[in-house]
Amino acid sequence: WQLFGGSWGSALALAYAQTHPEVVSELIIRGIFLVREQELHWFYQHGASQLFPDEWEQFIAPIPEHERDTMIETYYRQLTHDDPGIQTKAAKAWTRWEASTLRLQQDTNAITKMTQTSYAQAFARIECHYFINKAFFTSENHPLARIDRIRHIPGTIVQGRYDVICPMQSAWELHRAWPEADFHIIPGAGHSAYESGIAQALVNATNRARP
Repeated sequence: WQLFGGSWGSALALAYAQTHPEVVSELIIRGIFLVREQELHWFYQHGASQLFPDEWEQFIAPIPEHERDTMIETYYRQLTHDDPGIQTKAAKAWTRWEASTLRLQQDTNAITKMTQTSYAQAFARIECHYFINKAFFTSENHPLARIDRIRHIPGTIVQGRYDVICPMQSAWELHRAWPEADFHIIPGAGHSAYESGIAQALVNATNRARP
């Protein structure tokens, strides 16, 4: 079967394919995320904050100033707090941060949808649970270290040039480790699969993979 995933889904697709390469016919992945410390630090500690200082202020607002050196750990405590009010406030701030940086041009509809209470709670707690546990990978470079297990499988990598959530460095390193896969850099695109250049590249890849 074909594995298709973006962002966190790209990490899941790579991990699954590397564990069960015999049942994977091809991979189509975009917005590459390898769950490495440098990626988590960029988006949740220092990096993306420099590009979106206005949105970053809202992200750090629920966190006491003396606990902001370990944002993921502190958010995890709030997202699993006994007080539902603390949970909800943290979940909405966590999810708004991602929604506000999702596209090259900010999508207010996505922010509204993703910050609805039930969506935000599920989204934030699942993400933070895996991040605090380093995706349960066995090493910092788990997907790259195991890339030889899938290099024989047809693959397509699609990456927005201006992806702030998952910067292109990770996609580039994956491309260098897996040169057999088709690699597409989409100019004028951020992270979202729904940006026109990314969406078209994904459609083209799935069409090519048809029997």
